[in-house]
Amino acid sequence: MFEQIKHNMETITGVAIYPIISLSIFFLFFVGLGVWVFSYKKEKINELRQIPLNDNL
Repeated sequence: MFEQIKHNMETITGVAIYPIISLSIFFLFFVGLGVWVFSYKKEKINELRQIPLNDNL
């Protein structure tokens, strides 16, 4: 069964670009996420850290 799928994928023109595109999207997403996390303000992180300890419901 795998040989059939492999043969069909090899006959499609330009199919090699899809793994490159998906790797690029994956990489850019996690780089963007890392930039967002490391640029988050320390005051906001400390405020969010205190939420479980607050007793005002």
